[in-house]
Amino acid sequence: MPDERRFLEMDDGVRIALTLHFPDTPPPWPVVFEARPYRKDDLSDATAIYRRLCDEGDLAVCRADVRGTGSSEGDAVDEYTARELRDHVATIAWLAEQDWSNGSVGMYGTSYSGFNALQVAALRPPALKAIIPIYATDRRYTDDVHYGGGVRRGIDFLDYPAYMVALIALPPVPSVYGDGWREEWHRRIEANDPWELAWLEHQNEDDFWRHGSVFFDYEAIEAATLVIAGHADGYRNMALRAFEHLRAPKKVLFGPWSHMSPRLSMPGPRIDHVPVMIDWWHRWLGGDESVDIEPPISIFVRRWTDPAPDVDTYAGEWRAEPTWPPARLVEDRRGLDSATTSHAKPADATAKKDDVLEIRGDVGVTASIWCAATLPFGLPWDQRPDEVFSLVYDWPVADETEVMGRPRVELTVVSSVPVAFVSAKLCDVAPDGRSSLVTRGIVNLTHRDSDERPEPVPVGEPVTVIIELDATAYMFEPGHTMRLDLAGCDFPSSWPPPFPGTLEIDRGASSLVLPVMDGPPLLPAPAFAPGAPEPTFPERVRWEIREDVLARERSVTIDHGGIRGRSGLADGSDHYWGEITAGLHVPGNSRASAGASLVLAWDEASVRTESRATLSSDPESWNLAIELQVYDGDELIAERRWERTTPRDLQ
Repeated sequence: MPDERRFLEMDDGVRIALTLHFPDTPPPWPVVFEARPYRKDDLSDATAIYRRLCDEGDLAVCRADVRGTGSSEGDAVDEYTARELRDHVATIAWLAEQDWSNGSVGMYGTSYSGFNALQVAALRPPALKAIIPIYATDRRYTDDVHYGGGVRRGIDFLDYPAYMVALIALPPVPSVYGDGWREEWHRRIEANDPWELAWLEHQNEDDFWRHGSVFFDYEAIEAATLVIAGHADGYRNMALRAFEHLRAPKKVLFGPWSHMSPRLSMPGPRIDHVPVMIDWWHRWLGGDESVDIEPPISIFVRRWTDPAPDVDTYAGEWRAEPTWPPARLVEDRRGLDSATTSHAKPADATAKKDDVLEIRGDVGVTASIWCAATLPFGLPWDQRPDEVFSLVYDWPVADETEVMGRPRVELTVVSSVPVAFVSAKLCDVAPDGRSSLVTRGIVNLTHRDSDERPEPVPVGEPVTVIIELDATAYMFEPGHTMRLDLAGCDFPSSWPPPFPGTLEIDRGASSLVLPVMDGPPLLPAPAFAPGAPEPTFPERVRWEIREDVLARERSVTIDHGGIRGRSGLADGSDHYWGEITAGLHVPGNSRASAGASLVLAWDEASVRTESRATLSSDPESWNLAIELQVYDGDELIAERRWERTTPRDLQ
């Protein structure tokens, strides 16, 4: 059967644009479904991967434009709305009923479509038998582009939604939508407000963020679930947590990758994950119990690799584990008073020592941006420039120490201000002194007991807090040093805190707690087909860090994009930029800007959308402004602007 583009009408009359890809073998086939807002017919054409699933896996594949995006009708009012999820449930039911379908449907995707695969699975549509969420999360408030540790994200909070403003304002594809595409385009431009307006208002974990967060109801998922995660990706915490809590059949593939395909990622080792997915579909959609889907957990254990923002491949090896948490996992608790420090002498057995940290707004740049992807969203480099402004605790490594899971830092801390953050970074220090980031975490001290109901920090009084670091698997080697860095911010990944001040760490009442593997592996290491020999890069990249000496400010700037050439039905180009600036000594006075320009040309028309967003803060408030311009050819046909000011709610 030839590939087919068609519309599926929902119960409210809105038409969802679908593309169907079929194998060359006789039906019926299992069906794999992906739904994304990123325009299936031009900007994110994925026909090559879909053809592999058809030709190598004997699977039918359906791709949908999320309502209000691409050629689908309706409004795109936010991510993962209840209305959107109902669309996917209806599409799954329709796919299962087709005479070329065997009645079993799987849902998969990377990032956005990994999120909605989890969310739809929790709704239990009868035909949905398996899912593969790739680089996704189960908890939107704590592990997404909006907030982390109760702290607003930095450049990620602005960059992605600015892009979505420009993307949603693009028209349906003329040759797909047909007559009336311009009328639908104009309606769409006026109907959709930026998603970020609501994100700004919801500063704590409330029902707004709990919607779509399957963390709160894992037992609802009955579909067999294969989670794919990456060490350098921002969404890795869900993987091991999901395996522990899911009651459905489950598997985890946790590699070294960034927010890029495992086939193409910087860093590698890159693998071809498509055969792994096909095996999962054959077992749970095709009912082939002879398919080998073992081991339950495949995880890459990193080793020392020279730190650089563009590392091609991490050193390390693959491990296989039968379950999570593993039986050989033990806790290694290290009191901070047992560490060697560069800022004070170790405390003796009878006295405690308070270590004082100045809160600055610019510490963290060497750790790079929260979610690594293609450049300029690169990897961490040598951490020593940030360690000058951090409290540093060292433990020499005498024997190989394999850390696997989520380390945590248990702190007793005294703050001089009512709102303060603590950033923690676990690092591996080579004999020559270079410091390489292993994993990190941050916490807003006002969220020490609750992300839903934060409370001011009692000034001058000790409080206890737990900082859970991101999931990792890492081997510390003899002769190296294990290092913990503590700082008052994690810029530009997180927005700087509102106030200058100090933090005093009670070393005698604080610890680093490591999940350590005790004993040899229980299973042989897994093996995978290799991915691409080299990672992929955009045509043009700029990534700069600048310091304004007189203004006492530091800025991180990114700029990337270029000519896409032909993608699907269109020729196109794109341009993205962003800058975030922190006050060194008055961190509350910070600002960021980001924007996108998207150009598409079909035979029928050429269009361009441009967006720009700015977010600034002082110690008391947030100020957001967003602009949109839309062009039909060279003619400016629409301009929109939105402004919001809202108080900082202990942020």
